[in-house]
Amino acid sequence: MAEINETARDVAVTAHDLPLHCPRPGAPLWARHPRVFLDVLKGDEAVCPYCGTKYTFTGEKPRGHH
Repeated sequence: MAEINETARDVAVTAHDLPLHCPRPGAPLWARHPRVFLDVLKGDEAVCPYCGTKYTFTGEKPRGHH
């Protein structure tokens, strides 16, 4: 499951969180913006163009994404 660092807005995600989109489920209403899907598998990280949150993929990639 996603692990959040509140101060730096860095979020570690795993295969369980795919397909990845921002904002994440359960985000407070004030933190919502239009949903955008992010390809975190391409370079092991992606940054949301709306809020700047950086998502970093950790763990084993799903089959077919090497």
